[in-house]
Amino acid sequence: MSFTSYTSPPSSQPAPPPAGRREWTALAVLLLPCLLVSMDVSVLYFAVPFLTAELEPSSVQQLWILDVYGFVLAGLLITMGALGDRIGRRKLLLSGALLFGLASGVAAYAQSAEMLIAARALLGIGGATLMPSTLALIRNLFHDAKQRGKAVAIWSSAMMGGIAVGPVLSGALLEHFWWGSVFLINAPAMVLLLVCGPLLLPEFKNPAAGRFDLPGSLLSLLAMLPTVYGIKEIARDGMALRPALVLAAGLLAAAAFVYRQRTARHPMLDLELFRHRGFSVSVLMNLLATFAVVGCAVFFTQYLQTVRGMSPMESALWNLLPTLAVGGMAPAAAVLGRRMDRAYVIGLGFVIAAGGFVWLSWLEPGSALWFVLVASAVYASGLVMVMSLGNELAIGLAPPERAGSASALLESGTELGGALGMAILGSIGSAVYRADMAGALPAGLPSAAADAARETLAGAAAVAAELPGRAGEALLTAARSAFTDSLQSAVLVAAGVMACAAVLAVLLLRGLGGSEAEGAEVAVGAAGVPESGAEAAGVPEAGDGVAGVPRAGAEPSGAKATGTPTR
Repeated sequence: MSFTSYTSPPSSQPAPPPAGRREWTALAVLLLPCLLVSMDVSVLYFAVPFLTAELEPSSVQQLWILDVYGFVLAGLLITMGALGDRIGRRKLLLSGALLFGLASGVAAYAQSAEMLIAARALLGIGGATLMPSTLALIRNLFHDAKQRGKAVAIWSSAMMGGIAVGPVLSGALLEHFWWGSVFLINAPAMVLLLVCGPLLLPEFKNPAAGRFDLPGSLLSLLAMLPTVYGIKEIARDGMALRPALVLAAGLLAAAAFVYRQRTARHPMLDLELFRHRGFSVSVLMNLLATFAVVGCAVFFTQYLQTVRGMSPMESALWNLLPTLAVGGMAPAAAVLGRRMDRAYVIGLGFVIAAGGFVWLSWLEPGSALWFVLVASAVYASGLVMVMSLGNELAIGLAPPERAGSASALLESGTELGGALGMAILGSIGSAVYRADMAGALPAGLPSAAADAARETLAGAAAVAAELPGRAGEALLTAARSAFTDSLQSAVLVAAGVMACAAVLAVLLLRGLGGSEAEGAEVAVGAAGVPESGAEAAGVPEAGDGVAGVPRAGAEPSGAKATGTPTR
């Protein structure tokens, strides 16, 4: 089966049915797992000192406590997206909610570091089932392109908001409760999802998907886990033999996975999706946007806490302001995307982000706080525009029966982009910092202290606190200046990447905004005629219809061919 464009005459293809109150209420329910999964990426930032004092993990265990959630989440996204297409997206979502809630309880009351690591891994499995399911269900709930654009924009805003809210909520809870409370906040939301999900969310699946590709699933896991792990280890400790070998193994597994998907009788991932430039370029744009936002985030956190001397809670609250300021940018981008070619709107988003990063390249240790916050709001605004329109375009172009796999690919690109951003921008910043500090260390400093001061700003601050009088002040001033130089270098590289991405977006996406993205893309056979029956499935099962979506026996006639409801 080929994946090509099919545009029906307006007379034979009436507009798809609009979503009603029930679909929008269902969207509100879908935002719960979206918020919590994104929050769990950052919610542990402030809890680490507290759980370390109680559980006494080793340094390696502490790293696994922080990282295992993201590793497992990234490794299972493609598998879970394909599984949802086969067993049903609502079923997978609710199963993931149950697992996520139970794992949160285990993590909250963990009695050892090993128990907490295992619970965080289970949370990663649950998160991998929730993320692609939410976006895929949005694809199936909202058939009208304008409404789907608004829904995806709201979803994208919730994702960004969850990452920003996580540290603030964590800090607030830790002021009044024990460290496990940062996990228990998941439980009530998961209970609400389990209660409301069956009432509001219809079931969607692709009955023509065939048997589940277990070898392909294992290969996807072997590709994503070592790749993300290798990139993060190189970002943290620099290039070394072990992470390089792990990364190479992940890339080899990725090549084997692609070969498997090209040759398997029932592949778990339809590579035909990438033959449409709108889909493949949208995945790339998402990856580049996440590359910039994640790669630079660590610099701003350190700048507020170590350069400006803010407490963790204070810096988290200030970090929240730019996120709140850009909350309306995703809906605004959706409106612009309907009035003009999406290529230019996405390109504009990248240009705005590049401008924000260039602005930050003028940052100095003594710059006013508003300077940092406004610049952060500028680049965040641009990247929210890019990610919301990229998600909407990719999901809109994917056939409904493949929405789960398409969502998983988007999320996988996001995970890889974040890992690459930390590795590349982090390495550039570290190199600049070490070079600046090489001639700034006071004479006679012990080698261990000198190494600590050269490695990180936090290490230099610790060493400066032990030095007498002006020597400590001079070292801390030099370290803050070196760190600001490293931040300037990282954001300039990010700005360059954003500028190149703007050009690529206009060149590669031009002409796709409007007609194709608003409902002309379906799976078609060799003759160019939409396939019928199970091959074009992906609509609600009988008895599970929602307002505005035909039930069994009333075949839809929207611009996207969705076949007949499964019985």
